[in-house]
Amino acid sequence: MNPEADTLYQLLPAIYRIRDAEQNGALRALCEVLAEDIAVLRDNLDQLYDDQFIETCADWVAPYIGDLIGYRTLHAVTERTRSARAEVANTIAYRRRKGTATVLEQLARDVTGWNARVVEFFQWLETSQYMNHLRPANLATVDLRNWEALERRDTAFNGIAHSVDMRRIETQQGRYNIPNIGLFLWRLDAFTIRRSPAFRVDDQRFLFSPLGNNQQLFTRPQSETDITHLAEPLNVPEPISRRVLDRYLAQYYGPQLSLFLETDNVHTSLEKVQVCNLSDDGASWAHLPVSKISIDPVLGRIAIPPGTPPVNLRVTYHYGFSMPTGGGEYERGKTFALGGGFASVTQGQSLQAELTASQAGGIVQVEDSGLYAEALSLNLPAEAKVEVRAANEHRPTLVLSGDWTITLAPGSELTLNGLLITGGRLHVVAAGASGTRLLRLRHCTLVPGLSLARDGEPVSPSAASLVIEREGTTVEIDHCVLGGIRAVDGADLSITNTLVDATSPTGVAYAALDGLGAGGVLSIVNTTVIGKVHTKRLDLASNTIFAAALASGDSWSHPVWSEQNQQGCCRFSFVPLNSIVPRRYRCQPDLAVDAALLEADQPKGSLTVSQIQAITLATQARVRPAFTARRYGQAAYGQLAGQCPDEIRRGADDESEMGVFHDVFAPQREDNLNIRLQEYLRFGLEAGVFFST
Repeated sequence: MNPEADTLYQLLPAIYRIRDAEQNGALRALCEVLAEDIAVLRDNLDQLYDDQFIETCADWVAPYIGDLIGYRTLHAVTERTRSARAEVANTIAYRRRKGTATVLEQLARDVTGWNARVVEFFQWLETSQYMNHLRPANLATVDLRNWEALERRDTAFNGIAHSVDMRRIETQQGRYNIPNIGLFLWRLDAFTIRRSPAFRVDDQRFLFSPLGNNQQLFTRPQSETDITHLAEPLNVPEPISRRVLDRYLAQYYGPQLSLFLETDNVHTSLEKVQVCNLSDDGASWAHLPVSKISIDPVLGRIAIPPGTPPVNLRVTYHYGFSMPTGGGEYERGKTFALGGGFASVTQGQSLQAELTASQAGGIVQVEDSGLYAEALSLNLPAEAKVEVRAANEHRPTLVLSGDWTITLAPGSELTLNGLLITGGRLHVVAAGASGTRLLRLRHCTLVPGLSLARDGEPVSPSAASLVIEREGTTVEIDHCVLGGIRAVDGADLSITNTLVDATSPTGVAYAALDGLGAGGVLSIVNTTVIGKVHTKRLDLASNTIFAAALASGDSWSHPVWSEQNQQGCCRFSFVPLNSIVPRRYRCQPDLAVDAALLEADQPKGSLTVSQIQAITLATQARVRPAFTARRYGQAAYGQLAGQCPDEIRRGADDESEMGVFHDVFAPQREDNLNIRLQEYLRFGLEAGVFFST
């Protein structure tokens, strides 16, 4: 019985309970019905009491409690800002220390979700020494023997005094002045690769990157445990320099730190490691070691002393990127397509053998971040469902010796999840009976240009990463990085949160098999496309950047070309003006050109044809995407640069940025910080926001 009903029943006189027992308990049943409503009322009263406190109140109550202390809501783009509970709870404590550097730094981390460092620029002004307040570090001349101060000059960790700068800090031009506060933000995160086989150049030379390219290593940020502590270099995900690693090797090198080496036959302890510049020196590398293992964090290179070649050299390191995309050692469990048992594959086992055994239906899971160099093929029978995936928080590298040929029968489904694929294409061959089949790519990287040279340049820049020859194939691509796509016009592709890179704006990002005709029907959302696009029909393009251009003497007539434009929509996207696409809605640079012409055409109808053309060309030249880095393998690959116009940086349907990193919500994070600065910045001070990465 419900305890509430039993309590209520016991309140009745005993004679009523005796008679009720004699008459089959009708009164007891009534008490149970009443007890249910009493329990609801009691829970409501308990919750009303809990709702008086921010720690225990319901989520919907938190903003109302915030109103009592003047709390302003923010864009819910980070874990901290999705619920106002934590910030409302800390508001009083923050306001008691309002205007201090530590509170501003904590606020910057809370409301942006990025690592932050606050600098009070007045502390680094050149000053005449005052005997009651000696400042020996603020000298008018620089100590040229202090390498660390020189290396960190004008960064968030600057240690060199400057003369006064009269420009406004809000424009990000002026810095060193008495009222100026700088907030430095790291937009890139450090992502882990654990116990991955090093790329072997020869018995003595190795590379951290499994793709064989130079790889800048990043710091694994250490959490700050004290709110009064200002961030230091070890607390932020910044690139590791040679001098810094050499000076602080013990703080960076170790199993749970920023980088580490393991082998089966060579000691790799801290005392056996040194830092060197291992740049190219002819056919070899400079400064090859004699007795210690050498590491170059800028190029991601390892050199072993001559004598005993390392057996099974494994590397743990961190690389920089904007968000979890393209596979990596991050949480992907919710994206798995199939559940249940699976066949496991680990380093040294044959992936192809497990694919063959499971191709009638099942899951093949790669359990590590190892290297698998094989020729792969897969033949799915009708109605088979197969998933080939990396284990959660792992990223294996598949080095193909040729195309990975995939045959899909009608009704079959193939999902690839969390794989880094290099050396060849994914090739869905034209085999099997007519019918529908499904190919999913989730959190995968198909290296643009198939593979990378040592300097990071694509080896085959014009080669496609994905070829769909079979009509009736539906392809779903989500959170991936890949090169160009070739698809028959009977295919149907849906692309979301992805970077499609033909390695050049004049390259072919999407077309038919011949690289010229129209590919299948395309739907594309929150995606950056570098290269030309020719599709049978563009059903939807939303929040997408088409960074496409025509080369001199190009055989293409338009950089983005949809043949059937009676259907479809192109909205909140960047599309070159000389493109043929369905009806455009608030696209760029069209919107900016119309606004510029409207502003210049006063009185109306006063512009000549040549003036209209000049304004159009000038606006088109201004409003175009600018990227921090354009090559896969670089940390800021695909990230919109700071000088990218606001029409693109804030041009999505929710005022976020267009392109693959739309869901980072960078503009909203910046707005959150500006809202809080209005409240917490002390009167008389001015603040500027600077992006360190």
